[in-house]
Amino acid sequence: MKPTTIQISKSRRVLIVPWDDGHRSEYPWDGLRLACPCAECKGGHENMGTPPDPAVFDLTPTQRYDLIGADLVGNYALQPLWADEHRYGLYSWEYLRGLCPCDECRRGRE
Repeated sequence: MKPTTIQISKSRRVLIVPWDDGHRSEYPWDGLRLACPCAECKGGHENMGTPPDPAVFDLTPTQRYDLIGADLVGNYALQPLWADEHRYGLYSWEYLRGLCPCDECRRGRE
């Protein structure tokens, strides 16, 4: 599965991803940043590749994260650019979809 578009809503502070299977995901920026899959955020290379944890969307962040842009990486990932200049996380389509915080996806993971 792949996104059909990527939208950044600054007013709602969400990344909106409509998928080619008809599903629509909305990722609040703070949770998306806390779920960054890069080695620095995961605590080392040995922790990379771990499944996404959608529980990050239930946490109260200790700081506010602002998404200022995002680049497509090939045909397989999204690389967000954050106001704190962090840009190392590559969110593969599989990782991003596994992170979807909607009720339907949460029920499907239980």
